Amino acid sequence: QVQLVESGGGLVQPGGSLRLSCAASGTIFSIYVMGWYRQAPGKQRELVAHIFSLGTISYADSVKGRFTISRDNAKNTVYLQMNSLKPEDTAVYYCNARMSTISRDYWGQGTQVTVSS
Repeated sequence: QVQLVESGGGLVQPGGSLRLSCAASGTIFSIYVMGWYRQAPGKQRELVAHIFSLGTISYADSVKGRFTISRDNAKNTVYLQMNSLKPEDTAVYYCNARMSTISRDYWGQGTQVTVSS
C-alpha cells in the first residue's frame, strides 16, 4: 500500500505564492508519475501538472508560466510551486501517484488553496 500526504495549502492574496508538498510512503520501489490535480466547487477534477520518473513534465494551459512542478525521487516527494496566484486557482489540490504504467492511481487527502483578497 502507498500513502500520499500533502501539505502547504492555505489562504493567499491574488498575486501571491504557495508551495505544496506531497510525500509518498509505504511499499515503494519506484514511482512512475507524480502529479497534482485540483477540483473547484461544482467542477470536475482536472490535471494541474505531472512529472514522470525520467523528468518529463506537462502542465495545464491555465497554469503554464506560473506553476512549477518538481520531484525528489530519493524522498518520494513531489512539489508544486505556485506563483502569481489568481482567484480562479482556488480549489482543493490533490496529489496523485502511479507506480507503473498499469498500476492503480493513489490519491492524497487533498489540501485547500484559497486565493482571495
